[in-house]
Amino acid sequence: MKDLFSIEGKIALVTGSTGALGMAFTKGLAQQGATVILNGRNKKKLDGKVVELQNDGFKAFAYVFDVTNGALVNKAVQDIEREIGPIDILVNNAGIQVRAPLDEFKDEDWQNIIAVNLTGAYIVAKAVVQSMIKRRSGKIINIGSVQNELGRPNIAPYAASKGGLKMLTKGMAVDWAKYNIQVNGIGPGYFKTEMTKALYENPEFDAWLRGRTPSNRWGNPDELIGALIFLASDASSYVNGHMIYVDGGLLASV
Repeated sequence: MKDLFSIEGKIALVTGSTGALGMAFTKGLAQQGATVILNGRNKKKLDGKVVELQNDGFKAFAYVFDVTNGALVNKAVQDIEREIGPIDILVNNAGIQVRAPLDEFKDEDWQNIIAVNLTGAYIVAKAVVQSMIKRRSGKIINIGSVQNELGRPNIAPYAASKGGLKMLTKGMAVDWAKYNIQVNGIGPGYFKTEMTKALYENPEFDAWLRGRTPSNRWGNPDELIGALIFLASDASSYVNGHMIYVDGGLLASV
C-alpha cells in the first residue's frame, strides 16, 4: 500500500510556486521524495523558497518563466528535462484574482485572469505532455476552485477561468488517457492565503463562510496535500478527468 502512493524519485513541476498553496504543494511533493521544480516570475522570491527547501534536505530547483508566454515555457521545459530530467508530474497552480463588479471590470484585468488561470495551464501542459506522450506516462494536476461550480459577487472572470479549467481538465484527460497520462484537478474551498486576505480579514465574510461551510472553518493549505499525492501517484492510475473538491463540505451544503 505504501508503494501505491509513492512518488519517490519523481520529478514534479509546480507553477506559481511561491504563494501559500504553491508552497504547500511543492513541500508536500518534496516530503514524499520527489524532486521539485519551482516556478514563478520573481527570481529573488523563487530563489528564497528553493533555499528554504534545500536547507530542509529536499531536492529543489527554480526556473523563472511566465506561464502565458509559450516561447519561454517551451524553453524552460526543454531546459528542465535536459538539466534535471523528464517531468513526471505537472501541477498547474499559477493563478491570479481581481475583484470588481462585472459591469465595472477592466478589460485588461479580464484578459490577464483568463491568460494566467486558463491559457497558462494549457500552454504549460502542452509543453510538458510532449515528453510524457513519448514515455507513455505522466500526471497532470490542474488547480481549480470551488468557483468551478459556484458564483460569488465581484469574481465572475475568476469563476469563468476556473470553470473553463475544469472543462480543460476533462478535455486533456480524453485526449491523453490513451498515452497512460492521467489529468485531474483539485478544487480548493476557502483557505487562508494572500489571495483571500481581504476575505478572512472581513468579519462579515468570515462569519458567512464559517456558517456556509459544514466544517465551520477555513482550510489549512496542508490539507490539500493528501489529494495531491493521491493524484500524483499510481493510486490514481484509473482516475481521469475529475476534480477533487477539498472544501470542508461547502459544495455538499445548501
